[in-house]
Amino acid sequence: MPALVLVFLSGLLFGTGIAVSGMINPAKVLNFFDLAGSFDPSLAFVMGGALIVTAIGYRFVLKRKAPLFDRAFHLPGTRKIDVALVAGAATFGLGWGIAGFCPGGAIPALGLMDVDVVAFVLSMVAGMALARTLRQGVLRRRLAEGGAQ
Repeated sequence: MPALVLVFLSGLLFGTGIAVSGMINPAKVLNFFDLAGSFDPSLAFVMGGALIVTAIGYRFVLKRKAPLFDRAFHLPGTRKIDVALVAGAATFGLGWGIAGFCPGGAIPALGLMDVDVVAFVLSMVAGMALARTLRQGVLRRRLAEGGAQ
């Protein structure tokens, strides 16, 4: 139970930060990409602040043997840049550039009860489900052929 409370409080803090910084407003994000028009550099400051906090936090947290509410840290097992990583990053970037939302901004924006936000989140969830289904199909096929990954 304490872990769920911590998860809730962490999500609340993150969502509040996203809302206060204005990142739930897709126009603010899209203006960051509009270099020739109404460019708004505030997204760079939000990202820079997040990177600084994360870098400092990781230096302290990863010195521990395990997180407070789990047996082990769940970090990527590889640093390999493969097709799946590049395709996922490209899809994320295209969606962000077209809609002005990323998952981190869209979830808190649900509180606005805007139809566009709800449509984006539902599309995002459907895309995640489709990606999971496709990945499982590929893994099953590879296992059937006698290989892994």
